[in-house]
Amino acid sequence: MHYLIISFSHKNSTIAIREKLAFVDEMQQLQSMDRLNTTAAISESMILSTCNRVEIFCSCNDTDAASESVFELLSSRSGMSRDELHGRADIFDDEGCIHHLFSVASSLDSMVVGETQIAGQLKDAFKLSQENGFSAQKLSRAMSYGFKCAAEVRNATNISSKPVSVASVAVAKVKESVGELNGKKALVIGSGEMSVITCKHLIAQGVDVTIMNRTFEKAEAIARECNARAQSFEEIAYAINENELLFTATGSIHPIITEEMIKPCSYDRYWFDMAVPRDIECDAEIWGIHLFSVDDLKEIVNENIALREDEAKLSYVIIRRHVVGFFEWLKTLSIEPLIKNMYLKAYRAAARETERVIENGYIPQEHAEAVQKATEQALKRFLHPFAQRMRDGSDAMRVDALIESMSFLMDQDEGEEMSQTSCKYYPKGK
Repeated sequence: MHYLIISFSHKNSTIAIREKLAFVDEMQQLQSMDRLNTTAAISESMILSTCNRVEIFCSCNDTDAASESVFELLSSRSGMSRDELHGRADIFDDEGCIHHLFSVASSLDSMVVGETQIAGQLKDAFKLSQENGFSAQKLSRAMSYGFKCAAEVRNATNISSKPVSVASVAVAKVKESVGELNGKKALVIGSGEMSVITCKHLIAQGVDVTIMNRTFEKAEAIARECNARAQSFEEIAYAINENELLFTATGSIHPIITEEMIKPCSYDRYWFDMAVPRDIECDAEIWGIHLFSVDDLKEIVNENIALREDEAKLSYVIIRRHVVGFFEWLKTLSIEPLIKNMYLKAYRAAARETERVIENGYIPQEHAEAVQKATEQALKRFLHPFAQRMRDGSDAMRVDALIESMSFLMDQDEGEEMSQTSCKYYPKGK
């Protein structure tokens, strides 16, 4: 068994490429996971698709074959060649895969280090996969340990002491450009977490905020939560020309704001398109609009990374410790039952041999207990170095091969039957 992540993020791909790769709704994710899980190499899969990254996480029996299946899927969806995708992607397997997963969960790999959204996005992606049968024991173990690692990073460092997100960086950018925001009018389009965060940051700056969404009830709910105003999505062409500030982060496949909707204005407009695929399609320069996409926020992001560099170093120490702990835990889960059955099988053989020599009169009945103990002790001494080597195996990813080989040699069916009994002499690993 192996772990694999194919990653496209703000580190290796432009927003245009991430748009082509993005999974804009759950149905696309479910169909793709179904396709992946039917391949011979992949047993479990999960897809994370956000404005900054598209990542496919797999449990597989062959990382090369699984990688090819992932690239074939992404190529057919995006229209990009497999060679181009392979040359651009970051590919993580086994220990590197788990380290990357824990780093993502802990927000160390985010564009805005320490941002709080990614943990929720990762949980949602895993929940979708698990509830639809595309993730099972192997991915569940990794995700559970990853969230545990992320919690320790948050609690042991100040990496998230002042929570930030792409949305908060966008508000900071407009404040840097405009200056005082009190009394400004802003339109926020979308009903996801990024839209809610944007609203709260704007309200805190004294901005007059209007919320808009295709489902008016969702816009109303956010408006009540943030003390803002809701507006019908049907009025979008009017609203985008009546507000100085615009922030949009929807899950639309196609742009929701196009050239023909824009009208001349007498004031400067600042628009932030935080969606992938992008929500705005226009020549902003012609209209005098200051248009920013997710990738345009990197300057503030880089400042954020510099400020948190020391905290990030401490966080990576925690992540490394959790990665080591995860693989040690996996080895224990896999190896201990096998070692137990090995001892139980040996002790059962000792009991049969003791019974045989007593029945044949080779040893008096009154010495039966002593013979049994001596035989078991001899077997215990013989088996101990083998058990220790099995526990101390350095390559956790080879455990499955070891188990398969040892199970064949010991006749695992009988071993499973014996595991229903207990043995007080079984020496458990420390």
